[in-house]
Amino acid sequence: MLISNQTTRAMEAVESRERDVLRAYTPGAFPETNDVERTPMPVYTADPLSVTAPQDAFFVTADGARALYTRDGRFAFKDGVLVDSSGRAVLGFANERAPLAPLRADPVDAALGRTGTAAVQSDGSVTYERRTIDPRTGIAEVSRAVVGRIALARFAAATKLQAVDAEHFAAPAQIAPHVGRAQDGNFTAVRPFSHDSSAVDIDLGLERLQEAYIALDAMRAAGVAQYGAQKTAMDLLK
Repeated sequence: MLISNQTTRAMEAVESRERDVLRAYTPGAFPETNDVERTPMPVYTADPLSVTAPQDAFFVTADGARALYTRDGRFAFKDGVLVDSSGRAVLGFANERAPLAPLRADPVDAALGRTGTAAVQSDGSVTYERRTIDPRTGIAEVSRAVVGRIALARFAAATKLQAVDAEHFAAPAQIAPHVGRAQDGNFTAVRPFSHDSSAVDIDLGLERLQEAYIALDAMRAAGVAQYGAQKTAMDLLK
């Protein structure tokens, strides 16, 4: 028995609803369907490299030659490079005049494990402690090294971003965001020691998933009934 176009669409709706429910506990995730979307809230954490972007902003990450945008601020250092939870390099500015680029710690500091003390500040600065010993006096000294400031991006309100996965989005062709820094006059402060919750409302997601299953069952029942009627008609003609 062939599957009708209506049944195929019903099956696709179930799959989409299932993916939305699975995203309900993924930090920074957005649903595929807008009717289960909610305003995400900061989730507090003890991780000093986790940070929440302003409500209307995204972090910028590198995906090869293109930039991707995410609300998931669970960052870490990998081989001296600041990366997001998917391992993509986080873009920012090494200093006030530097171009947008992956944020990298000093190679020597990274090799010595000094990035283990790294933290994100409210202005998006990524810093870590640099402990040294004066060879003449033997006195330990502590200074604070600044890797740079994490970039923020904002799109026009009507911009429809293209989902790459649950947490990452690409800009539409010929659409460029406004890119800046926290507390630069265009963006407010970021929120350290937190990360964005999912933008999927789990209760609504489960309701819509149940509705999608009911619709699929109805389509299947209708298809079976139609097939049965056609078979009966063919048998009568024999």
